[in-house]
Amino acid sequence: MGEVITMSHGSGGRLMHRLIADLFQEAFGKGDGDDAARLPAPAGPLAFSVDGFVIKPLEFPGGDVGKLAVCGTVNDLAAAGARPEWFSASFILEEGLEIDLLRRVVASMARTAREAGVKVVTGDTKVVERGAAEGLFITTSGVGPIYDGTDIRGDGARPGDFLVVTGTVADHGAAVMMARQGLELSATLQSDCAPLAGLVGAALTAGLEIHAMRDPTRGGLATTLVEIAGQSRVRIFLEEERVPLAPPVRQACDLLGLDPLYVANEGKMIVVLPPGEAGPFLEIAREHPYGRQAAVVGRVEGGEPGVVLETTVGGRRPLVMLEGDPLPRIC
Repeated sequence: MGEVITMSHGSGGRLMHRLIADLFQEAFGKGDGDDAARLPAPAGPLAFSVDGFVIKPLEFPGGDVGKLAVCGTVNDLAAAGARPEWFSASFILEEGLEIDLLRRVVASMARTAREAGVKVVTGDTKVVERGAAEGLFITTSGVGPIYDGTDIRGDGARPGDFLVVTGTVADHGAAVMMARQGLELSATLQSDCAPLAGLVGAALTAGLEIHAMRDPTRGGLATTLVEIAGQSRVRIFLEEERVPLAPPVRQACDLLGLDPLYVANEGKMIVVLPPGEAGPFLEIAREHPYGRQAAVVGRVEGGEPGVVLETTVGGRRPLVMLEGDPLPRIC
């Protein structure tokens, strides 16, 4: 084992300053050394989001906790119709954490931030005793301006709207659970962890009208749709045969006894928009690396708020919010 985090790395002394300079500032930039970042005054409304990441394992097929931390906050801002620009990052390091692992996670985080076009402008580091954090926890906050003329809200879905998902579902949760259990399939299974600001920005820059958006993370597609239906006071019909699902993910869910509609995603967006905008949105999404399998998967109607699944065998059943936690520590 190489060098590891010790309690002295959180003492405020020489070791902590060396860790910040050699690892965090090397990845994110040195800044001015102050305790707060100075940001330009906004010309219009801003979106602001905060999230925490406690995933286990810290590295998984297709990503790691650092990449996940950036993607999760970027996608929350994008779902609000904002262009993510500035980030904060707070790191809780457990005594004994391998510094080489931490370096990989921070480097991955920096690469993803550059891809998403965001700057990590302020942060913090704390060290806790062995056994108190299971390696590494990260908390991020993100801020960005909302695109002009955009008013995207969870209560914005309207009867007649179409429902689009930007790609295959359940990839992230299935990949993490298989890695955690030490299981493998003959086919490659990877998390879909990805920053979606570019895809969403392309649609909004093109002037498309979008009524609601949400990234279906914990609780998966089904739970997120239940949230939108409740906020908007509408009835959503989801067509099971239209929902994109990769064969390896289906196999993994069968093996683990999971319903893929309730399994987490970290690189997909649910988009609710008028029928006339669905075709143009699909064209834009399918030109983007993270939207090539985008599909219309349902519709919005009036009536009792809720979500109804139209099954592949022609039946219907209600989808309800996830009960319990079948996928602990997946983000």
